[in-house]
Amino acid sequence: MASTPKNDEQLNAQEAILKGMQDSTEPTIFDKIVSKEIPATVLYEDNLAMAFKDVNPVAKTHFLVIPKIKAGLSQLSKANEDHKMLLGHCMYVAQMVAKQEKLEKGFRVVINDGVDGCQSVYHLHLHVIGGQQLSWPPGC
Repeated sequence: MASTPKNDEQLNAQEAILKGMQDSTEPTIFDKIVSKEIPATVLYEDNLAMAFKDVNPVAKTHFLVIPKIKAGLSQLSKANEDHKMLLGHCMYVAQMVAKQEKLEKGFRVVINDGVDGCQSVYHLHLHVIGGQQLSWPPGC
């Protein structure tokens, strides 16, 4: 029996699945940010990755890290051995920008995967949240 969505993120994730976004080759909002079609507050950028502030922050500090070229990484569960270097680079960028953003007391890295993980944009992205005391367990 399917459960009823409880919040906007769950609704967004279900809508993305219904629209077939997980299999789409259309540019995502993140592709449009990389190509500068959509503005973002960029905190870091190199040839492989970009970090920018989340427009709907869930904590005092909330930014995203994305691979600039999707390379088939619409979801973490789609990763293969060829993606190991890019995944590691994104994690490295996450901690580097966390230091830049003065999150020395701690932060959390979250990757939503699939509809049950509340993924609504099918372009791998790391949420880095902090700047305040976080609770545990997250989102259960």
